[in-house]
Amino acid sequence: MSYQVLARKWRPRIFSEMAGQEHVLQALINALDNDRLHHAYLFTGTRGVGKTSIARILAKCLNCEQGVSSTPCGECGACKGIAEGRFVDLIEVDAASRTKVEDTRELLENVQYAPTAGRYKVYLIDEVHMLSGHSFNALLKTLEEPPPHVKFLLATTDPQKLPVTILSRCLQFNLKNLSPERIVEHLQFVLGEEKVPFEESALWSLGRAADGSMRDALSLTDQAIAHGGGKLTEEEVGAMLGTIDLSAVIDIATALADRDGGKVLALVDDMAEHAPDFSSALAELLSVWHRVAVAQVVPDALDNRHGDHDSVMALAVKLPKEDVQLFYQTALLARRDLPLAPDPKVGFEMALLRMLAFQPQLSEKVDPPAVATPAHEVLSQEVAASVKKPETVVEPEPEPEPEPEPEPEPEPEPEPEPEPEPEPEPEPRVVGCDEISASETLPITAESDESGMVSETAVETAPDTGPNHEADKSAQTHMETPTQPGVPPAVNDAGERLTLQQLMPENWRSVYLGLAVGGVIQNTAANLVLLEKSGNQLRFQLDIDNSSLYEEAHSERLAKALTAYFGEPVEIQIDVGEVSAETPQATTLRLRAERQAAAVESMKNDENVQQIIARFDGRLLENTIKPLDKVKL
Repeated sequence: MSYQVLARKWRPRIFSEMAGQEHVLQALINALDNDRLHHAYLFTGTRGVGKTSIARILAKCLNCEQGVSSTPCGECGACKGIAEGRFVDLIEVDAASRTKVEDTRELLENVQYAPTAGRYKVYLIDEVHMLSGHSFNALLKTLEEPPPHVKFLLATTDPQKLPVTILSRCLQFNLKNLSPERIVEHLQFVLGEEKVPFEESALWSLGRAADGSMRDALSLTDQAIAHGGGKLTEEEVGAMLGTIDLSAVIDIATALADRDGGKVLALVDDMAEHAPDFSSALAELLSVWHRVAVAQVVPDALDNRHGDHDSVMALAVKLPKEDVQLFYQTALLARRDLPLAPDPKVGFEMALLRMLAFQPQLSEKVDPPAVATPAHEVLSQEVAASVKKPETVVEPEPEPEPEPEPEPEPEPEPEPEPEPEPEPEPEPRVVGCDEISASETLPITAESDESGMVSETAVETAPDTGPNHEADKSAQTHMETPTQPGVPPAVNDAGERLTLQQLMPENWRSVYLGLAVGGVIQNTAANLVLLEKSGNQLRFQLDIDNSSLYEEAHSERLAKALTAYFGEPVEIQIDVGEVSAETPQATTLRLRAERQAAAVESMKNDENVQQIIARFDGRLLENTIKPLDKVKL
């Protein structure tokens, strides 16, 4: 007997032999067992997922001599005839070769006649979307009201090309692409029955190359058996497919995690000997980093579709989450820029070298700031020292002096308007259109808070703005140095940095603002609440809503930052759960909202703004208002 290819030899004969498509099989089995049969079925899906196989099994179920059921006997004349393609009442039509309306009319001429040998006359039309528009029109009436002894089984890879009038007359079943796991499982069964030795990694390569098609997988397996001389090895299958060896990409990823640059370049040289497509290699590396990120954030969602579950989990444990995100972004940009590289191998190597060179090390490399007081207090002291007798303008004069206006009003005023009385406590100040003065351009901004230094040039030139604006300068100096409401100061009464013994839950946010951390460590610290302190041991609660990126290594890096801040060893414990107090991040958001609301209210109450709105029929855009006093929140 001549050799029969695996795709034909192992075509399913009953529903239980089907690999996958359970959602379709369940509906058909229930319909057959409950005698709720439709007259037209449409099976859609890509090539090789089981459309024709399901249609033929359904034809067996309808015409089995043992009766209509979901389990045909496979031994009667009807079942054997359908399996061998010689059953007279199963009319299989290839619509791609019979597209004319005359062919369709000829086909439908015999619909009215009763079946010859079976219970039903079954019309199986494959690639039905290839029929012409006139052919569909000829099919409409019969498809809508066929004789009781006729069933239509339609199959297509492109249902979008079918007229809606056809779709509405059929029960439509969408067949899914098969996962690599399902394909590998079926190949293991087939090769076991065929007594063909194989390596599991070779089957994973075939499963990925099949791209969801079981028929393609079996055809590739036939080719691989011939290529390997009767056995399947990963090396032979990779050479046949010309694909990137996933194990080589995993080895490169592992070397990157170990920071072993020499091994990385050696692995690239080994890969280059097989003349690979380095763009595909970057795509495989991107897939690995994506799966590592999934394993770190949602471990239960990691599947084994690539056969690399254990390797990916090992990388997820070894690498910090922020490194994985950086590696993914680096590979993504490198793939985009690969055509610009002088050589694909050079571009691939450069991407890997960037992954080795760039790594977040903020908490270990950045020293804590050396200043003992907040930056805005230092600024206030130096600016006050540069202004002569600032105390004379901090308090309001008994008799207010008129304030000169840089832009005259369109209508002359009989008398200059007096200055408004100062408010009892500083609040965010927003300037009006005619209140802007040169002194308000002093660089007393948030940047000064962050750097801990002040520009000498700006301080020296501040008094030169003119005598008419000294009140504005003094008011701004007074305004720019408030203590953040609700936040205990980061220094004690003697003006010294808080010690570990002075740390309390109430002043934890002040300590957090002085920590030399960034990235994910800063995000973790911003969402902590100090629960208790015992000597040099601190116990924190991490807000569960902001804990998705947290891992145990972060507590060690935060402990190093606290040790550097206090100048003595600190041990910390971080528990994840619902927090009962306000975190630094929550405080920041609250203060920011309060400052914004105060700024908007101040602008609304400004007399100049009110006059402009009334005179020009204007309106105030609240989303454009920003607080003038910039403090570090």
